[in-house]
Amino acid sequence: MDRTSAAYDEDFYAWTQTQAQEFRRAGAERDNAPIDWENVAEEIESMGRGQRSDVRNRLCVLLTHLLKWQHCPELRERCANGWRRTVREQWKQVACEFDDSPSLRRQLGDLFVIAYADAREYAADEADVAIAHFPSDPTFTLDDALDPAFPPDLFPPELRG
Repeated sequence: MDRTSAAYDEDFYAWTQTQAQEFRRAGAERDNAPIDWENVAEEIESMGRGQRSDVRNRLCVLLTHLLKWQHCPELRERCANGWRRTVREQWKQVACEFDDSPSLRRQLGDLFVIAYADAREYAADEADVAIAHFPSDPTFTLDDALDPAFPPDLFPPELRG
């Protein structure tokens, strides 16, 4: 297996970005090639952006549920089991994305900021409260959000997987 194939298997996102750059470089050097180099490169980049977008969306769902748990205690009794399942599923899926594309981890900080802003809106809609009900700055860190023991009252030791 050559280095390019290995990169594809080890970090899909990084591979898409590198291949898009290589397509553009090759296209610039071979003007007479019948391949639509720029659009092929764009499609490959798009595949990587899709994976990045999936991580952002999953973070948003995760953060939405964490916000509701922390700031809507009146909904806990009715919703705790569903929220717990959803949070666990988002953790698992984000971890799978990182297994496929470890380079996405470097973008987590930026994705967290974007996802948190969206999560406030979604949490407000879902809880039927004003967005101001949720703090504009997170009350938990990215590390907290990705910790399978957080929040401890949603995931007490006997419920941790």
